[in-house]
Amino acid sequence: MVELPKHPSAEALRSFIDQSELEYATLGFVDLQGTIRGKYVSRKKLESALGGICFPLITLALDPTDAILFAPRIADPGGGFCDQPARILPETARLLPWEPAGRNLFLLVEFSGEAEAFCPRGVYRRVFERAAAAGLTPRHSLEFEFTLFRETPQSVVDKGYRNLALATPHKSYYSLVRQGAQSEFYNALMDMSASLNLSLESLHEEMGPGFMEVALGYGDGVEVADRGVMFRTFAKVIAQQQEKLMSFMARWSNEVDGQSGHVHISLLDDKGVALFHDPAQADGMSQTMRYFIGGMQALMGDFLLMFAPNINSFKRLVPGIFAPISAEWGIENRTCAIRAIPGSAASTRIECRTPGADANPYLSLAGILAAGLYGIEHRLEPTEPRTGNAYEGSSAPALQFPDSFAEAIARFRDSAAARQFFGDDFVTAYADTREAQLKQFAGLVTDRELERFFELV
Repeated sequence: MVELPKHPSAEALRSFIDQSELEYATLGFVDLQGTIRGKYVSRKKLESALGGICFPLITLALDPTDAILFAPRIADPGGGFCDQPARILPETARLLPWEPAGRNLFLLVEFSGEAEAFCPRGVYRRVFERAAAAGLTPRHSLEFEFTLFRETPQSVVDKGYRNLALATPHKSYYSLVRQGAQSEFYNALMDMSASLNLSLESLHEEMGPGFMEVALGYGDGVEVADRGVMFRTFAKVIAQQQEKLMSFMARWSNEVDGQSGHVHISLLDDKGVALFHDPAQADGMSQTMRYFIGGMQALMGDFLLMFAPNINSFKRLVPGIFAPISAEWGIENRTCAIRAIPGSAASTRIECRTPGADANPYLSLAGILAAGLYGIEHRLEPTEPRTGNAYEGSSAPALQFPDSFAEAIARFRDSAAARQFFGDDFVTAYADTREAQLKQFAGLVTDRELERFFELV
């Protein structure tokens, strides 16, 4: 049996295909929501596609359930919804464990040419390249909170998304009883992550019924986001194969806390030296780390749309449910948006607690990295670290998040820093798609409106 090399070059991938009994492969690309979409292709089609392939650009602007978020240039009927060029990424090759041999090769694809301006993976790479030009290597890791249900895609529809059966009945933080009872599901996730080289670092019960959290290991650059989108997409496959359902929705019920997608980040110089640690400074935090935090404080409000990309995301960003409401920072303070974690040279890092589990990993990482680079470039000092409960009391106006999805859209659209780091084309198109989603929901009648107004108004 021919082995697929880890992170193969184009030449190594071609060699694997030539020597294997490959019949079909799966090609996938990531939309603005952070979901992998794709299709099976034959061996012959794959061999041709290694030189280039096309996908319809409108697919970037599809919400879940394929609601079209109309926006000029990417989802515009006047443009004919045409295909745009894309390239296969050999280094992302994996073997899908649920597919039979000969049909299990998976590869990520990203848009190229003019369409690359809108591609979320391309957005991250441009910010990474800016860091690299300054002699900096960002290292990241991702955490995702999710809820597991004893439901199927059809059963939740039949129930109208109400009275859903959760995997566990009570809050059970770190419960080994719950972990053991659900070991079949946990082990399937671990096996899948090992097969796909997703670097699963930890997995545990969280503080809520059916509530769980996964942490993926540290890594360099875009590969971390690649792992994140693969985990979020393929973990759902594992759950549904066991007649369960996973939700990464930012907040799926008024009765539960939100679901987060926390990001950890640190920087190395071009010699591999950790730049956030300085034992001579207070709390072991270097000046570079302080500037990075200062930049995050300055721009997190501008970039909030990258961390809270949906109208539902703002149901999470409310006081008292372990989600930040302003760009405060603190040392080992989980009530702040920015948690500084002092330690050794290898472990000193920043945790950004703002992104929801629904945020696109490429855009979360790009936004945090861009804000930090802005702070370093402009030597921005952070405020005094917040102590105690950051949900209580008030924050300076400059640190306050936009109050609504609409305000976040407008602020992102008008941000000079966003346009500088992510490009005019992306900022305009992304804001347009979010505004389209806002308008779609503005016209919907909700069950709470019926409850309040139907009879007695």
